[in-house]
Amino acid sequence: MIKKNQRPIYLNIRTIRFPITAIASILHRISGILLFITIGPMLWILKLSLSSNNDFCKIHQFLLMNHYISQFLFWIVMILLSYHVFAGIRQILMDFGCLHQTLLMGKMSAKIIFILTILLSIFIGILIWCPLNQS
Repeated sequence: MIKKNQRPIYLNIRTIRFPITAIASILHRISGILLFITIGPMLWILKLSLSSNNDFCKIHQFLLMNHYISQFLFWIVMILLSYHVFAGIRQILMDFGCLHQTLLMGKMSAKIIFILTILLSIFIGILIWCPLNQS
């Protein structure tokens, strides 16, 4: 005898396959949260650097001592910002009807923002670690 309404006993998270549009949406929200969290420390560092010459020298010295860590953190923040901007523009274009709200357009635009973010993160990484004005 087969039951009509057979439901799974447990939900196995490892077997769930999210579509690329869901991944893009989740990453857009995560990047927004992480950017919101990083705004506080960045504004605090900016406030300290602008408060006095002595504080500016302390922050400059700290960033020079932790050169690679500060460059890496700056690179991560720039990746988050670029992804969030690209995904936000995609969402605005879809909301205003400039992009059709179909599954094909959603998949294609999600792939485009991933590709743009990867290309821009490589470019920003090159600018950070191999500056143009090396002498």
